[in-house]
Amino acid sequence: MNTLAIVLQAPMELRLDRVGLNPPGAEDVVVDVEWSGVSAGTERLLWSGRMPPFPGMGYPLVPGYESVGTVVDAGVSAKNLIGQRVFVPGANCYTDVRGLFGGAARRLVTPAQRVSPIGTECAAQDGVLLALAATAEHALAAPHARAPDLIIGHGALGRLLARLTIAHGHAAPTVWDVNPARRIGNFNYPVIDPAQDERRDYTSIYDASGDAALIDKLISRIARGGEIVLAGFYDERPSFNFVPAFMREIRLRVAAEWQPQDLASVQRLIAQGALSLSGLITHRREVAAANEAYRTAFEDSSCLKMVLDWRTCQ
Repeated sequence: MNTLAIVLQAPMELRLDRVGLNPPGAEDVVVDVEWSGVSAGTERLLWSGRMPPFPGMGYPLVPGYESVGTVVDAGVSAKNLIGQRVFVPGANCYTDVRGLFGGAARRLVTPAQRVSPIGTECAAQDGVLLALAATAEHALAAPHARAPDLIIGHGALGRLLARLTIAHGHAAPTVWDVNPARRIGNFNYPVIDPAQDERRDYTSIYDASGDAALIDKLISRIARGGEIVLAGFYDERPSFNFVPAFMREIRLRVAAEWQPQDLASVQRLIAQGALSLSGLITHRREVAAANEAYRTAFEDSSCLKMVLDWRTCQ
């Protein structure tokens, strides 16, 4: 078996190529991918070569962990999934390249327990956002976590954090973004320029920017005993001045990778109509334009989310 896949041969060297696939086992499914998302966080680091040491890291590799497709075959233990549209959070199914995170391919082989059926409440291509929504949910659902009253960054992750905060019944947070274009729109929460905000008593700040240099600024805006949550992915070493943090007795929390229960929670909220993933995909490209698509996703500030269309590929 083989498939067409996006392969990062080396930093900034991306091409479409045929790669070998492992045969499916009794508990595996074979998924024909229709849509895959491009992560502006982790995939940007893989593409640029700035990814910190990470298990399984190395080139050549197939990136991607935001795939939606249809199960076309399955092992004897998973035949009931054939014909279902599912979300696939990446795959490690290749014989001749690394799968980190392995979802950007026309066909995937993965254990059935890793895929999640997509209900009719969610449009097919919006399903690529489930991993990012689960990432936001994981940050919010940590033990003793406080709901954010300030979110930094109004990209896709920041918007999902705000939507989920409201979906869980909390007060609408304030969102900062320095990009004027990302402050335009009708939102059920305020989106403002941080330079116009004088408040210095936020109790819970979630940073979705991925900018480690902001921590000192955030400390200056937080109330005594408040919490700062690093919800993005950082390629630079986070650091901060100790004395202001000491004076405010802050808590600093790192939100890690989402877990299955986070994805299940997001899907319940979608099914209940409390959470929508619509309006976050701003750019779409055919797979043949993958090089241009990846550059747009990483370099065009108007791009909230880029998805690749695999449906015409063989």
